[in-house]
Amino acid sequence: MSASYILKRIALVFYTLFVVSVLVFGITQILPADAAVMMLGENATTEALDALRNQMGLNDPIWQQYLHWAGGVLQGDFGQSLRTGQPVGPALFSALGTSLTLAVFSLCFMLVIAVPIGVIAAVRRGKAADLVVGLISYIGVSLPEFVTATLAVALIADWWGILPPAGYIPLSEDFWGGLQRLVLPVLVVSVMMIAHVSRMVRSELVDVLHSDYIRAARLKGLRPRRVLLRHGLRNALLPTITIVALDVGYLLGGVIVVEEIFSIPGIGRALMTAIQARDLPVIQAGVMIMAATYSIVNFAADLMYAWLDKRIQYD
Repeated sequence: MSASYILKRIALVFYTLFVVSVLVFGITQILPADAAVMMLGENATTEALDALRNQMGLNDPIWQQYLHWAGGVLQGDFGQSLRTGQPVGPALFSALGTSLTLAVFSLCFMLVIAVPIGVIAAVRRGKAADLVVGLISYIGVSLPEFVTATLAVALIADWWGILPPAGYIPLSEDFWGGLQRLVLPVLVVSVMMIAHVSRMVRSELVDVLHSDYIRAARLKGLRPRRVLLRHGLRNALLPTITIVALDVGYLLGGVIVVEEIFSIPGIGRALMTAIQARDLPVIQAGVMIMAATYSIVNFAADLMYAWLDKRIQYD
């Protein structure tokens, strides 16, 4: 992996974030929301509204407003919430930490379950284990999250009473209590990802196990387990890295339903609240933080992909 490859991938990340920033700022400008009215109220006088608009630069040309906003973002200043009047950055980064906690636990749980059952399905291709894994995967993909969450809460929390039905406690405050409240959301979020990744591992591993170099390794007399783990699984996991990176983006942006059902104060829930209240600074900052996180995860996945497969070059 060359330094040129890394630099070009970093440049691509910054270019992506620049395009996202232009789109996000442009879209929020056409939303039917007046920041001055939201801050002073609908009963404010015209003079007061004009004075606040001049103070906030809302009467400046759009490109000047964008440069002012982008300059603040580059310095870590995301502005103030129109709804609460508080700085946007600390609140959203706290929510991002909550979402990342859920994402990390879900990702670890998914990998622990999905990779082994994908390997079992590939090795037992066409047999009962393969059919069972396939059936479970199709069911997992087909079930919407609100259905999975409803079933989990009804069975595990309400009926059996094993776990609390909702709520969030930071692990730093009460590790055991917080862990108990993470189990159900992690299970719900992981179901669809386990289905995706296990099918990917199974499909790629089946192809790899029928390749010429695997036959050559077997003819050399290598042990079946070594052929499977060292020569087969390593190559089969390469495409899976891309799927896992995409799933991380889904975890950060697509778990709004799960955060709402389980009352988790994550960034998806914060963004949804901001959209409902037309809180433009929070919407802009939330989308930029999620885009940056998603870009960094994909950047890391690209580096890992290139590290595992030396043939990959930037083009």
